[in-house]
Amino acid sequence: MTDLTLYHNPRCSKSRGALELLEARGLTPTVVRYLETPLDAGQIQRLLTKLGLSARQLLRTGEDEYKTLNLADSNLSEAQLIAAIAAHPKLMERPILEAGEKAIIGRPPENVLELLP
Repeated sequence: MTDLTLYHNPRCSKSRGALELLEARGLTPTVVRYLETPLDAGQIQRLLTKLGLSARQLLRTGEDEYKTLNLADSNLSEAQLIAAIAAHPKLMERPILEAGEKAIIGRPPENVLELLP
């Protein structure tokens, strides 16, 4: 089985739900509490590639930082958005399950099951 990594926020019900689904199947993913151990720009870019998403699609638009940093500005580049996520990890959508060369956002939590064999 491919190694599983869950980018997790224990305060988020969706994130807790995704972890519970994995554990109920006897799986123990590596848990990355990305608010405590933020990803750098390179890690975010690699994750985006595995997700098949743009940085804009990974943003949590309801966060105060989204508004404060004016991230709705369509003139911002991919690199600028990635830098914003790296500097403010709360902006990253969660949870994210990474399995080998693929990743998926666990919203709803059941989405994580799509990466399991």
